[in-house]
Amino acid sequence: MQAAFARVVFAVALGLCATGAQGARAEDAAPVWRTGISTIGELKHPDGFAHFDYANPDAPKGGELKLSETGTYDTFNPVLAKGEAATGVTSLVFDTLLKSAEDEITAAYGLLAEGVSYPDDISSATFRLRAEAKWADGQPVTPEDVVYSFDMVKAHNPLFANYYRHVVSAEKTGERDVTFRFDETNNHELPNILGQFPIIPKHWWEGTDAKGNKRDIARTTLEPVMGSGPYRIASFQAGGSIRFELRDDYWGKDLNVNVGQNNFGTITYTFFGDKNVEFEAFRAGNVDFYQDNSASHWATAYDFPAMQDGRVVREQIENPRRATGVMQAFVPNLRREQFKDQRVREALNYAFDFEDLNRNLAHNAYQRVDSYFWGTELASSGLPEGREKEILEGLKDKVPAEVFTTPYTNPVNGDPQKVRENLRKALTLFKEAGYELKGNKLVETKTGKPFGFEILLSNPSFERTVTPFVNSVKKIGIDARIRTVDASQYTNRVRSFDYDMIYGIWAQSLVPGNEQSDYWGSSSVGQEGSKNYAGIADPAIDELIKKIVFAPNRDELVATTRALDRVLLAHHYVIPLFYSKTINIAYWKQLARPQELPYYGLGFPDVWWSKNAGK
Repeated sequence: MQAAFARVVFAVALGLCATGAQGARAEDAAPVWRTGISTIGELKHPDGFAHFDYANPDAPKGGELKLSETGTYDTFNPVLAKGEAATGVTSLVFDTLLKSAEDEITAAYGLLAEGVSYPDDISSATFRLRAEAKWADGQPVTPEDVVYSFDMVKAHNPLFANYYRHVVSAEKTGERDVTFRFDETNNHELPNILGQFPIIPKHWWEGTDAKGNKRDIARTTLEPVMGSGPYRIASFQAGGSIRFELRDDYWGKDLNVNVGQNNFGTITYTFFGDKNVEFEAFRAGNVDFYQDNSASHWATAYDFPAMQDGRVVREQIENPRRATGVMQAFVPNLRREQFKDQRVREALNYAFDFEDLNRNLAHNAYQRVDSYFWGTELASSGLPEGREKEILEGLKDKVPAEVFTTPYTNPVNGDPQKVRENLRKALTLFKEAGYELKGNKLVETKTGKPFGFEILLSNPSFERTVTPFVNSVKKIGIDARIRTVDASQYTNRVRSFDYDMIYGIWAQSLVPGNEQSDYWGSSSVGQEGSKNYAGIADPAIDELIKKIVFAPNRDELVATTRALDRVLLAHHYVIPLFYSKTINIAYWKQLARPQELPYYGLGFPDVWWSKNAGK
């Protein structure tokens, strides 16, 4: 889910930009139908455009694409927040109302919907479905399907429930029209993000399977689900692999938003329990594409024959990072008593030796993250000025005083003297928080209870990064432990906040909005399945989130987001880790891609193709 929402299109401008028309003037005015909407500047593509610029309209169709995933799966249900959803099902089998453009920051164009309309006060949004939109069984996609889909994602998925909490109803309002009504006005984001949830067939889910059993949207299933998208589930091995097949009868294959896309005849995902085994499958040619997230692995693991003779291509690409702000961190769970004191969390940051880790494990390939919007113009820096300062002054009694006096910086380690100094600072903070070192153990002064925690991981590959931190905090008497569990158990424990600390990541759009409540709003702290991993509940942060959602223009959005960033950092909710401004990919040469990738993405696998197509 996280990868899909990273591409969600957000809205903050005074009015949403539209191709071919200006906004409706009033509720009772004739609706103005937009074939695309944007929120920063004008849309790049006019009405009737032929195809996205980054798509090759002459790309051949056919061939196979062999991909891999770490973990497993136990359900094809695209709605339910239970079990491990199979990779690819939501994006390949199901269409959405709108389709995002990867060469624009905040633009989406009609897919299932041929147009969208909303009044000036944005109290509602109406989508008109394409008459030609069909399910794989030939039945038309109807307003009833859209209403059913929306009701189900809100009822059965906490992420969607929180994300769309201001959408109070969906109803059929015409032969092909669906209207969503909001409980607040002027939330410019809502019309756009409503284009992003999967539309599922009501008649299929309310029907029976081949054995006559009634289907249940509230349960996991390994029955191949039916959608309206370009691919169908052709075969699978439960938990081990899944094969998708391009549909010759796909209703939308000639739409401009699909021209030059969906080129592979089959796409197969194989699931691996071990990252090393997964990479060996790539080396052997059993997997065609590999994204390498380990700097040390990238630097040392590619000396093999296919790489040397040019059958495998390696690239470092910055495109997907251009529109993404990232916070990757050790995330203490504030729902646990030992992490409630801010000084404890700050002390743990002093104990993290990033410089040593970067040098010894990553060949100095990473940069330390120092913002929740790292790598973008939304990141705070220095001391607040101008409008950002005014916003914070309006919350002066609710935010830490240091946001006005002390720029956020991470501790610097890297040599023995600095390490000793920072560990002493950590112990000083622990002492202020009510702990003391007795013998070789850090204990609570009042009770004598040892301070310790468990770091929950989903994959053994993370242990190389986490172990140095564990060893470091042990130097000041902390009983830190690593616990690595299988993917299914990890998902369930994270959903229910059953952990002391995790290795977490949040990816941010350049236009943040309603998702901020799911990340660190008080409303999500007890909502299972939310991405409020740290357990943040703070009135000032709630107020800043609201200001972001209703920011009337880009300048206000940037200033407010920087203010939010500054307050989050000042509370030391996480121990920031590191990231890279490029992504590392390797692929076998039978794969081909456009010469110019989309400015903000890889376009993979959408606009790539196989050189073996037709052979």
